Amino acid sequence: MKRTLGIIGRKIGMTQIFQEDGSIVPVTVVEAGPCCVTQKKTTEREGYEALQMGFLPKNEKRVKKPLAGHFKKAGIAPVTYLKEFRLESAEGYELGQEINVGLLFKPGDVVDVTGLSKGKGFTGVMKRHGFHGSPGSHGTHEYFRHGGSVGSTTFPHHVFKGMKMPGQHGNSRVTIQNIKVVEVREDQNLILLRGSVPGSYHGWVLIRSATKSESTRTGKKGVAEASA
Repeated sequence: MKRTLGIIGRKIGMTQIFQEDGSIVPVTVVEAGPCCVTQKKTTEREGYEALQMGFLPKNEKRVKKPLAGHFKKAGIAPVTYLKEFRLESAEGYELGQEINVGLLFKPGDVVDVTGLSKGKGFTGVMKRHGFHGSPGSHGTHEYFRHGGSVGSTTFPHHVFKGMKMPGQHGNSRVTIQNIKVVEVREDQNLILLRGSVPGSYHGWVLIRSATKSESTRTGKKGVAEASA
């Protein structure tokens, strides 16, 4: 798998645009960058090649001293989000260098988008896992939206690991693969992605070049699952 540089952004919202043939395309608008290089990691020093990127200015009064020193060493103002991108080679990049969305992506590209999914709190098995529940008529039923039996008798005396049960729903790192770039507005630092992307409005997202081709995604191996 080839490692390429991505960009950090935040989700602005969804809208639709009209194409020349008259069709309507739903898009998600993401404010992508500009990002700055806050740290450069090399094989000689850290054991691998990577760039740490920063996005969205932050009030200096809200930055702790160790992190303030980290930004000072890079020669940049404090930022809110720090994300690391592993690369084949970090040569050609310098501390404090600004990376814009227009340098990395263009309309027609296919990307993977990572974000923090919306948190839905503590939910039951019907909403969390899609259980159908008990019948709602024709007699009395003790369990309407419950998960049913989860234990056993003599063996193994405990609930099996991985059992689908109620619990925290959402608020987890999710990656959606093979999203098409519809438009890039470099002057506004905006990128328009076809369809929806994970996260709530103003939530952070990572945009990177797609790691799986379209043929692999829809081939004999089946549809690629989103990695959390």
